[in-house]
Amino acid sequence: MVTRLTANLQLYGALSGEEQQVVESLVTSTRSTVVGEDLVVEGDAPTHCRVLLDGQAFRHRTLPDGRRQIMSFHIPGDVLDLQGMFLAMDHNVTALTTGEVGLVPHARLADVLEGYPRIARGFWRTSLIEAAIFREWMVGMGRRTAYARIAHLFCEMIVRFRAMGMVHQNRCHFPITQQHLSDSLGLSAVHTNRTLQALRGEGLLSFQHGELVVLDWPGLKAAGEFDAGYLHQSEIASLSLAGG
Repeated sequence: MVTRLTANLQLYGALSGEEQQVVESLVTSTRSTVVGEDLVVEGDAPTHCRVLLDGQAFRHRTLPDGRRQIMSFHIPGDVLDLQGMFLAMDHNVTALTTGEVGLVPHARLADVLEGYPRIARGFWRTSLIEAAIFREWMVGMGRRTAYARIAHLFCEMIVRFRAMGMVHQNRCHFPITQQHLSDSLGLSAVHTNRTLQALRGEGLLSFQHGELVVLDWPGLKAAGEFDAGYLHQSEIASLSLAGG
């Protein structure tokens, strides 16, 4: 399972065999997670980083009146709280599915980052990509239509899932609800439902029972005004999905 972290870091630069072994050694313990569990809690000052080894999660803030803003979705290989090495956490990360997290002691990670510059660059790049995703979501919420926002999110997740080998025959497991979509894209539940129906009706995708199926990849990219450049995985995103 720890190889997910290695694979994630190597999306942005190859690591030597020795460096891969060092990354594999970072996780000192693991534990199982359950749906709805808070993996990262606002206000915490953790002593370990949490790496998502299996399952999915989402990053969010919830206002006092219960309104929630989801800021990103996370897949295996993602480090959920790297900022905790330097700052107290200012948001929550909640498990979307059952899964497994690995714990990386801050002291151990600091030693590795100092002693292995290419590993350090890998972690730095993952943080920069996360920031790029935040910027793209901001553009979407500020300037894209609901139709484009939903299509764009699905395109983004397909590219990210494919990079981790999690797309099979144009299908991936992405068990979000319409409420998750609404909370991530700043839409009402009614608007979200109508827009999903439109995307389905145009034969671009199927989305039910936690499974996303891309039926027309070029069409979905066009609908979402999607350019994967901000993910810096152009060699992956440029590939056509099978049959699409």
